[in-house]
Amino acid sequence: MDQSFLTKIKTAALAAVAAAQKLEGLQTIEVEYLGRKSELTNSLRQLKDMTAVERQTFGSLANEVKQAIADAITKRRVELGNSEQAEAIDVTLPGQPVAAGRLHPLSVMQYQLEDIFSSLGFRVLDGPELESEFFNFESLNVPAAHPARDMQDTFFVDEMAPDQTNRLVLRTHTSPMQIRAMRAFGAPLRAVFPGRVYRFEATDARHETTFTQVEGLLIDRDISIANLTAVIRSFLKEIFQRDVKLRLRPGYFPFVEPGFEVDLNCALCEGKGCPVCKQTGWVEFMGCGLVHPSVLRAGGIDPNEYSGFAFGFGLTRLVMMKYGIDDIRLLLQGDARFLNQF
Repeated sequence: MDQSFLTKIKTAALAAVAAAQKLEGLQTIEVEYLGRKSELTNSLRQLKDMTAVERQTFGSLANEVKQAIADAITKRRVELGNSEQAEAIDVTLPGQPVAAGRLHPLSVMQYQLEDIFSSLGFRVLDGPELESEFFNFESLNVPAAHPARDMQDTFFVDEMAPDQTNRLVLRTHTSPMQIRAMRAFGAPLRAVFPGRVYRFEATDARHETTFTQVEGLLIDRDISIANLTAVIRSFLKEIFQRDVKLRLRPGYFPFVEPGFEVDLNCALCEGKGCPVCKQTGWVEFMGCGLVHPSVLRAGGIDPNEYSGFAFGFGLTRLVMMKYGIDDIRLLLQGDARFLNQF
């Protein structure tokens, strides 16, 4: 077979490839020149009828032609693909909006409170969530027989504290940081301790096993209940941007004396009564009082020289009051539809 035949096929194929304007047309050219029924493929089938010398010469040239056509098709396919992709992009269309993340309402409230208390001269301190019984109970004037030590209220950990004399617990309140802060900084002292706490109890619209709490502590000379109520009213006014109606009633907490419960006028029903406030118009907000002398001594401070007040409240409940959330469980479900409202 004349070798010029192969040259003609190569010339025609390369010209057709160069002239192709669509990927579909290039596919047709590939089948025409390299397919099973193409002239080039049929010519290779005739190698068996040639002499050894002719077979070597013709076969070598045929393979070169086949490879040249295949390389040209591959290169042109890339060129056409890039061109068609560029044509498919309309640069005049508006871009797709990028969804921005957002802070959880608990984080928003915590950062706001930290700013408020910092402006009042309070340190913002963090502490361990896995706490020893000593700091969680005994140093806060909670003896071993106290009901709060019962398994129904506390998550106990099957491990001993580093001192090997106290068990470890998931802290039931942020109050252990009172002792840690007093031992670290002495008196006078102003500090708040936001953090996650754990209670072994049934969940409902107002209660969760895991929630966020904020503890406050102020120690100085001649501290009174008037100082306590002034601080409470100040930060609540900043949070709600209005004067908040509250009431103090006597309450017992082992680490303060005297102790008080602070109730807020229910923001969900405006005091008219609803399931969250149990139809009373009031929502229990915090426990507070003057620091017990035993606690001051546990913190290394002389109660004859210094006095102070402490308070603790659920940040989670404050968020519910602020944003009108009627079920505490919504805050931990991680439902984007709920969180995107804030």
